[in-house]
Amino acid sequence: MQIIDLGRIRYKDAEDLQMERLDAVVNGAEQTLYLLEHDPVITFGRNGGRENLHVSDEFLALQGIDLAHSTRGGNITCHFPGQLVAYPIFRVAKRPGGMRQLFYDLEEVVIRTISDFGIAATRQEGRPGVWVENRKLCSIGIGMKKWTSYHGLALNVQRDVELFRMITLCGLTDAEPSSIAQELGREKLPMQEVKDVLARHFQNIFTHSPVAQS
Repeated sequence: MQIIDLGRIRYKDAEDLQMERLDAVVNGAEQTLYLLEHDPVITFGRNGGRENLHVSDEFLALQGIDLAHSTRGGNITCHFPGQLVAYPIFRVAKRPGGMRQLFYDLEEVVIRTISDFGIAATRQEGRPGVWVENRKLCSIGIGMKKWTSYHGLALNVQRDVELFRMITLCGLTDAEPSSIAQELGREKLPMQEVKDVLARHFQNIFTHSPVAQS
């Protein structure tokens, strides 16, 4: 697995890189994990989400916040500096469990990462992502082309998650946004440390047997 840190990058630019790399991986190139932070953006998934946006396009433009339609699954979400995004460009066809297992293992990567910072996070049946009670720390939305994954997960690391106030988070009226820093009661965390922990768990899970689903 090749791990590439893209730093801070616009959503559209990262999407273009993903699609270029996806074609290469489909044709036999090394599987690739992109780690990055996005400039502020609100995105709609394949399931839509426009009805869960609480501000106008004009207001977003004035605030310097992009709006994008994505080919990932899921509803509305947002990305911003202080949120760690991981895009796995992985071949899924020959991996046991297929798409369902991929999704489960992405959640497991995040659960283990958060656990290393002393937080007990869980899955919730029928509500994709990673949670502490009704507080969502990580959203997951996957795209698939020729049995190769793209898009991925977004883990809230730093305290500021105010951009979520402009949307109904993933269309779930009872969900509250949270982050590792908020759960720990800290002002800030070293992003590089979180990246390193996340990357280690990606390597452990995706270079070995898939995690057994409970």
